[in-house]
Amino acid sequence: MTPHVKQRADAPEHFFEAEAAGLAWLAEATPLGGAVIVAVESVSPGRIALETVRETRPTPETARQFGAALAVTHAAGADAFGAPPTGWQGPVFIGRRQQECTPRASWGEFYAAQRVLPFARTALEAGSLTRDELDLVERACDLVAGGALDDDQPPARLHGDLWSGNVLFGADGVVLIDPAAHGGHPETDLAMLQLFGLPWLEEALAGYQDAAPLRDGWRDRVPLHQLHPLAVHAAGHGRSYGRALAEAAAQVLRLV
Repeated sequence: MTPHVKQRADAPEHFFEAEAAGLAWLAEATPLGGAVIVAVESVSPGRIALETVRETRPTPETARQFGAALAVTHAAGADAFGAPPTGWQGPVFIGRRQQECTPRASWGEFYAAQRVLPFARTALEAGSLTRDELDLVERACDLVAGGALDDDQPPARLHGDLWSGNVLFGADGVVLIDPAAHGGHPETDLAMLQLFGLPWLEEALAGYQDAAPLRDGWRDRVPLHQLHPLAVHAAGHGRSYGRALAEAAAQVLRLV
C-alpha cells in the first residue's frame, strides 16, 4: 500500500524526527498489549512517510479494546514527569508548537510550568485570554505546582495529543498517530479524549477502567487535565478557548 507522506518545507528543525521518536517510544508497548501505533516507513528533514491506515466504522467493541490497550501503554511508564521519548534529545512539539520536556520529580511542577503557563501567556499576547483570566490560570497553576493535586501515580507513557483526529479506527482496531509523547499523568490523555470527543467514548473509558481502575474522583479532575489542551488551543485558535481555559482554571481552584 502506498505510504501516507507528510512534508513541510517550512517545518521546524527536527519536527518530523520528533514525531518518529514519539511513535517508536509508544510502539514499544504494543507487543505487551498496548495501543497500536502507526508505523514509520521513513523520516528525513521536512518529511515523514507512514503506513496508510484504512479507516472503518467505529464500534463500541473496538473503542473498549482501545481503552484497555491505552492503559497498557500508559503503564509502560516513563523515566520522569516531563521526560521526552527515551533516547530523544531534540525539540518536541504539540501540533506545530514547540513545548518543553524537562524531567521533573513531581507531576504538578512539570504540568504547570511546562504544559499550561507557557501557552496561557501566549494566549494573552494573542488576545484570546484577558489579564484577569490569566491571573486565574496562574493561581490554579500555583496550586498545581505546589503539589496540592499530586498523587502517587508514577509517570505514564502518554500520547500527549490524544484528540479524536489522532485516533484512527482501522479494520484491525484503533491505530494512533501524531503524538506529543512524554512522561505525564494518565488522566491527561483521557481528559483530552473527553474534551474533543471520540466515537463510543464511554466504552473506551470503560475499557480503560477494566484494565487500570482510576482513582476516585477522576471525573472531577477532568478540568485539571484539560488545562493543557485548552491553553494550547487558546494560544492559537481564538477567544472561545480562552474562556474555556479560564473556566477550567476556576474549577481547579474549587477542587481544593
